[in-house]
Amino acid sequence: MAIDLITSARRWIGTPYVHQASLQGVGSDCLGFIRGLYRERCGEEAEDIPPYDPAWDLGSESLRDGFARHLDEIALSTIAPGDIVLFRMVPGASARHCGLLAEQDGHLTLIHARQNKRVSEERFTTFWRRKAAYAFRF
Repeated sequence: MAIDLITSARRWIGTPYVHQASLQGVGSDCLGFIRGLYRERCGEEAEDIPPYDPAWDLGSESLRDGFARHLDEIALSTIAPGDIVLFRMVPGASARHCGLLAEQDGHLTLIHARQNKRVSEERFTTFWRRKAAYAFRF
């Protein structure tokens, strides 16, 4: 099951970053990438995502809460390929970035969209591990 999800996610690699977009090959932000995977796996999206500012930080965990309404939250210590990880980019701030874990050459990788970049896959390094705040599984 996780292998199918990772295969789908890798088809998004190269999709340009477009804030609030969610179309493979056309444009996507980090949440849009996960929304697209959700649609592929589950059908219609479970709820409408309201417009949000790219610099949003409302002091709440709205991204985490949204994921928790539709996916199974898991402990960070149990993450594996196929899991979604949310990141706190600034200590003490809300989690505002997300991506999907994969594996390549025996190493965990992260597939995600980043501002001013395309959807890409990179090693899940100590940098990312330290910023990980929450994890979810389909």
